[in-house]
Amino acid sequence: MDPKHTFHDVWLVAYDAIQPLDLVGPHSVFDAANQVADARGHNGLRYRLHVVAETAGPIRGESGLAIHADNLPEATPGSGAPIRGTLLLPGGTGSRERPGRGELLLDWIRRAHDSVDRVATVCTGAFIAAAAGLLSGRRVVTHWAFIDTLAAEYPDLEVDPDAIWVRDGDVWTSAGVTAGIDLALALVEEDMGTKIAQEVSQWLVVFLRRPGGQSQFAAPVWSRPAETAPVRKAQELILADPAAELSVDSLAAEVGLSARHFTRRFRSEVGATPARYVEQVRLEAARQQLETSNAGMAVIAAHCGFGTAETLRRSFQRRLGVSPDDYRKRFADRVSA
Repeated sequence: MDPKHTFHDVWLVAYDAIQPLDLVGPHSVFDAANQVADARGHNGLRYRLHVVAETAGPIRGESGLAIHADNLPEATPGSGAPIRGTLLLPGGTGSRERPGRGELLLDWIRRAHDSVDRVATVCTGAFIAAAAGLLSGRRVVTHWAFIDTLAAEYPDLEVDPDAIWVRDGDVWTSAGVTAGIDLALALVEEDMGTKIAQEVSQWLVVFLRRPGGQSQFAAPVWSRPAETAPVRKAQELILADPAAELSVDSLAAEVGLSARHFTRRFRSEVGATPARYVEQVRLEAARQQLETSNAGMAVIAAHCGFGTAETLRRSFQRRLGVSPDDYRKRFADRVSA
């Protein structure tokens, strides 16, 4: 063992129906960090990577890809050799159900948590950590499609709907799939410095700090139709013509309610204020036009109810963390554009 180096163990936990990229992505980041540090003659930390599972051997991922894993090491504090370093819990179908998150694995994770320096989760790996009791009272994130589910199953968590990754003390959580690469780069930056992390990101052809949050990647998720006819009618009016006059007063008048009563009922049945719902609809309309047309920003802003290109830009920055121009560059349909 090179005396110039200190070693940090990373324990990547595998289980049946894992999402392979949740594990392979961070594993590749840590390995690349070692290579960059060696090439630059960087004295200090190196990572030792361990892929472990309840039973050694090939673990079948949800895509069918097999990943070789070693047996879980002893994790009981005071046993003579408790594990140290980083415990990383990838996501996948198995993270939300048995056999992936069986009691034997959860018990090992609880014991490992008592000795490791930090815990990191990727995508729905947050469900495993939550089931093991590691996230209680924490601010966390998971894949955008499972944010509501995580919040409902574990109401003591503060689930961030947009972050790519979140750190709360010694617990780091990340959004869906490739966000595990973002998280691993953040860990490398903390451990080995920005220069090494930047070079790793360049080598892997990814952002060191990805612009915007995960909302820019999320598919539209609309609330179900409201329970009562007046609020349903208001929803229909908004969806039918996002560019129309959709103030609270005008919507309330259309459905025959006072503005105050309408606002209260709309929030209760839809889960958002009328103004927020209108902005969501207009934002999705603008996203669709940015993805499928070459129309200018002023035209899109007018068609979607934002009025001006500047108002459209502010809404995108506030809600998605990116400008309309950047969104178009990433998501435009090049065939039809």
